[in-house]
Formats: sequence, C-alpha cells, structure tokens
Amino acid sequence: MSQPLVLDGRIVAKAVESDLQQRVKVLVEKTGVTPVLATIIVGSNPASQTYVKMKGNACLRVGIEPRKIELPEETTTEELLAVIEELNQDERVSGILLQHPVPRQIDEQKCFNSIALDKDTDGVNTASFGSVTMGGNGFKCATPYSIMTILKYYNVELSGKHAVVIGRSPILGKPVSMLLLNENATVTICHSRTKNLPEIVKTADIVVACVGKAKFVQKEWLKEGVVLVDAGYNAGNVGDIDLENCAEISSAYTPVPGGVGPCTIAMLMSQTVESAERKYLDI
Repeated sequence: MSQPLVLDGRIVAKAVESDLQQRVKVLVEKTGVTPVLATIIVGSNPASQTYVKMKGNACLRVGIEPRKIELPEETTTEELLAVIEELNQDERVSGILLQHPVPRQIDEQKCFNSIALDKDTDGVNTASFGSVTMGGNGFKCATPYSIMTILKYYNVELSGKHAVVIGRSPILGKPVSMLLLNENATVTICHSRTKNLPEIVKTADIVVACVGKAKFVQKEWLKEGVVLVDAGYNAGNVGDIDLENCAEISSAYTPVPGGVGPCTIAMLMSQTVESAERKYLDI
C-alpha cells in the first residue's frame, strides 16, 4: 500500500488566509469598510485567553479588525446578553464570537442564541445549525467547517462514501454529520451509548473522531484505506485516534497537531469576511 496522504491543515489555513487578504482588500477598496470580529471573553481562563490571542493575530494577518471585550468572572447571563445585543446593533461589527467555555452561572446556549444570525460567524446559534442542516446559507460551526474545507482541498471523495462520526456534541459531532450528509456521504453517528462500536467503525470509508478521549480509536477497528479525520486534542499533543499505529493503514489522515486545529480559526475569519461581503457587496 502506498504512503498515506497527510491532510495538513496548516497548508489549507495559509491558502484560506491568502485568499481572505485579497477579499478584504477588495472590500476596503470598494466600500471603505474593514470587517470587525468582536470576541467576548468572560473570566480569566488561561486557555481561553490563549485562543482569543490566536484569533486576534489571525484577524490582523488577513486585515480584519479584532475587538476584544473582556468581562469579569461574575458576569450574569443578563449582563452578557446586553453586551451581545449592543454588538448586534453595531453596524461596524461583522462577526461576534463568544469564547467557550463561560462561567457556570451563565446560560451559554441562551447567549449563543442571542447572537444575530448574520453575525454568528462561529456558527453557534441553533438557528444557524438548522439553516446549515437544511442546506441554507447559515454560518457553519468553525471546526466542522474546517474539516470539510480540508477534505475538499485535498479532493477527498465524499459522495456515496460511508462516514462514521464518533461523537455527537452540538458544536462538532452533530454539525459535521450534517455537512457530510449535505455532500452525499452516508453518515453513521456513534456515541457513548453505541453498541459494537469497533464493528461499525470497521465499515467506514471515512472516520471523524471527536470524542475527547486520547488515542481512543484503535488500528484493529479500521479497514485498510480509510480516511482518518482526528478532531480531538488531548494532553500530550495527541488526538482521539491512535495515529501512531492507525495512520499506516489509512489512505489519508489529519495529523495532531497540525490538522483540523489550524484551519478552524481560518474558517472563523472566512465567515467574518463573508458576513461583511453579504452586507456591503451584496454577495
């Protein structure tokens, strides 16, 4: 069997960012408008601070203006909703991102659902998910969108293929399943209550692992030539697939790190630019 293709998300992210730089340049030249991505962070979670900084840097690389709104740990749901509504009304803001997770006293989904659909560039509003599922023009969850972008960039055939998604989270497992279905894949969604998981995975042409367990998917579960998409990131820089052993029997795989992750932020940028284009260029 030939060497598997490495589905390098860093290469895809660079290509996306290069395209976005040109699109932002055109937008500014034609309208004088620079897209703004507003990121709300509640509390001082170190990982969240790091992610917000990475997103801010990505904004600057492509020409988007980052706006960071920091709120104290004790912020209430009502106070956060008021901030989101202010951003909804702000004509300059093209995208609104509420950094996950928020403190426990906040109703996170209620806040996600208060983000205006035309500014929900992280795809977290349940109405956005409904639109995407029905083939509408709602914005997609960034990580599932990253997965689809990588697969398309490397011309991985999806139509008619059996994709097994391991995980059913509302921001990853469920939406990526719908996106695969929209591309005419046959999709099986597995989760913690699934019986005979290895046998089901063995039938897959494509495996998407997003279960949050280090090296969960084992080599003996897989058929030769499978495409492996590892959307997990665990302690020790390892994903949800035992890639050390599994990669060799695959036809293609996303590495960890360097696979799905780098492209996820690029998709957030892409949808923020698209939001501005829809509004100001009527695209």
